Amino acid sequence: MSSAELMAAAMFALVTSITPGPNNAMLMASGLNFGFVRTLPHIIGISLGFPIMLMAVGLGFGGLFDAWPILHRILGILGAIYLLYLAWQIARAGSLEIDAHNAARPMTIFEAAIFQWVNPKAWIVATGAVAVLLKPESFEFGLVVLAILYGIINLPCVALWAAGGEVIGRALTQPRQRRIFNILMAALLVASVLLPLFMSLSGPSAY
Repeated sequence: MSSAELMAAAMFALVTSITPGPNNAMLMASGLNFGFVRTLPHIIGISLGFPIMLMAVGLGFGGLFDAWPILHRILGILGAIYLLYLAWQIARAGSLEIDAHNAARPMTIFEAAIFQWVNPKAWIVATGAVAVLLKPESFEFGLVVLAILYGIINLPCVALWAAGGEVIGRALTQPRQRRIFNILMAALLVASVLLPLFMSLSGPSAY
């Protein structure tokens, strides 16, 4: 990659990492409900999982969807259902206190990494990055550089959302305030799920 191409890729990674989406909505809610330190595995899982997914898409995994488009539709629907379930869990959370009778907990590194495969924004970003930023003559090298770049840039971006959630949590001391905030984050998560799904379903695709 030339310096200009590297700068363009870095800007693409920055913008797509720091803007709202399922990952960042969940991180802000987790930061509020569990604190920044307990949310660190979730943060690390995203910053490891997305570059791995990006590599897989670039190395041909996305070709499976070209051959069998129905697989992409099925994955999108299952992912949307799972995200709606997570939104429901976020909306129900109302207190920082987690007792033995409450199964709520932050995501682990593995869970957050695997989550990228059912994240609509992650698919849009990964396929867009591979298509727009990589050149055929240096595809493999560029893909590795892009994945590393994403891992480096994504980490502080998503960490800001979790830290922001913790800061907001310190201000929202009443359970009712926390419940309202969690409902707003759940609504943002639902919007980030349904918008890409509706766009996909209403598109000109034959499947």
